[in-house]
Amino acid sequence: MSPHVLRSGSRARTAAVLLALLTALGLLAGCSRADESTTAAGATSPATEVRLGYFPNITHAPALVGVKQGLFAAELGSTKLTTQTFNAGPDQVNALLGGSIDVAFIGSGPAINAFTKSNGEAVRLVAGSTSAGAQLVTSPDITSPEQLKGKIIATPQLGNTQDIALKTWLSENKLPIGQGPDAVTVQNIENPQTLDLFKQGKVAGGWLPEPWSSRLVDAGAKVLVDEKSLWPDGKFPTTVVIVRTEFLAQHPQTVEAILRGEQKAITLIRENPAQAKTVSNEAIGEITGKPLAANILDRAFTELSFDSDPLASTFPQLAKDSVTAGIAKSEADLTGFLDPAAVDAVRTGSGEAAVDPAGLAAAN
Repeated sequence: MSPHVLRSGSRARTAAVLLALLTALGLLAGCSRADESTTAAGATSPATEVRLGYFPNITHAPALVGVKQGLFAAELGSTKLTTQTFNAGPDQVNALLGGSIDVAFIGSGPAINAFTKSNGEAVRLVAGSTSAGAQLVTSPDITSPEQLKGKIIATPQLGNTQDIALKTWLSENKLPIGQGPDAVTVQNIENPQTLDLFKQGKVAGGWLPEPWSSRLVDAGAKVLVDEKSLWPDGKFPTTVVIVRTEFLAQHPQTVEAILRGEQKAITLIRENPAQAKTVSNEAIGEITGKPLAANILDRAFTELSFDSDPLASTFPQLAKDSVTAGIAKSEADLTGFLDPAAVDAVRTGSGEAAVDPAGLAAAN
């Protein structure tokens, strides 16, 4: 055999080996890409479980109805829904930041606090829920702001939405907060205790969400300030929906499913308010052991409106109010706070307009 033939055979064998190696590497690369695709898909798959927090209050009616009627569960499919109830926003913020819940129906003040407390990292505002439904109710002898001096006025918890609203209003009316005859004493008291203390004459009233403002009115209080009167068109976010940022990034489908359930709950409330009242009250009774009287339930519902629009344009003012109220040291930069993708998909899918991000969404 000639040397030429040998060299040709050697080259052929070398080419075959190289081809085999390249093929193997290509298959490995293909497997690697497939793994990456699977991993990426897994990172944005529906969650196996979603932990939802909300209050046993009429201001959280979409959550109450959504849970009680199985609307969230129906949209979540195989994702397990676990619920936890709270009495005030700051406790719920701690649960979110501590990672023990994933999604929260929560007041606007604590929602802002959760965002700023985590340097804009831990949570995102994804939808609205409830507007209005908060009032300063006092004993009937108090007919002007000046008459609050020397009195004790309750709010549910330090830094919650109503606490911020009251302290901002007092500041705007040049009423000092503190002890003594020339100041207004603001005490943070759980809502059921506020009702008892008002009946005993130990507090003069409170800036309270529904149904507690209606409960005090039923006990003889009068409305001194309806918070609706302080906002354009009477609209301000009493309850919104926020999500842990990490959970939203990993499970956007699950977040959207929760918002679809919420939208169905809102539709039920709007189209069949009698059923919504019954369902909400049954849920409150199951959670607290004390359903609302019919007259209180009726009044509370008339004070509220329900919408998945978070009313983003109000949040810069709410951030200023947190500073005015002494809850925050500086006004929060809320850029990136809102992630409207899920709520816009849900709203447009149900024939409603996308929300106005009002500068709160992250730049694309």
